[in-house]
Amino acid sequence: MIYPVVVYGHPVLRKVAEEIDEDFEGLNELIDNMFQTMYKSEGIGLAAPQIGKSIRLIVIDADPLKDEFPELENFKRVYVNPIITEYNDDEVSLSEGCLSLPGIREDVKRPTKIKVEFEDENFELHEEVLEGFAARVVQHEYDHIEGKLFVDHLSPLKKRLLKGKLNAITKGKVDVSYRIKTA
Repeated sequence: MIYPVVVYGHPVLRKVAEEIDEDFEGLNELIDNMFQTMYKSEGIGLAAPQIGKSIRLIVIDADPLKDEFPELENFKRVYVNPIITEYNDDEVSLSEGCLSLPGIREDVKRPTKIKVEFEDENFELHEEVLEGFAARVVQHEYDHIEGKLFVDHLSPLKKRLLKGKLNAITKGKVDVSYRIKTA
């Protein structure tokens, strides 16, 4: 099942998502549906709040960017209840976009290396150190389960300059190839 993508202005994108446990019904089907939705939308990551579910679940398949960022080769993950436990001090500014903010791309400064603890779809605990664009992708999706969007990292001036585009997204006045859901 392919879900509509929740866009800017919907309150679920501003909530801190809830943890889930082994009793969460239909988790494997939800994960499959999230991957399908992400692929249909031509994204490389999708967090559950982006499909209207306020739970701490992220899917990523960044392999399509491997030519530009070699660390993304075979970088396909399911993160259940992730926590970023460490960020390094070295930050880099790179362009980001988001399925929930269609038509907007901006440079965002983020740490280049992180450590993330998470459970997989079988609720087995893992710890992973990520660098480069892999770290950026996880931080971007992690923001979603923390109720944040990449535009929150922009300067007040940049946000003001984007106000018209953000208002249009809130009203559903965007041209995208995937279904969206407004507030």
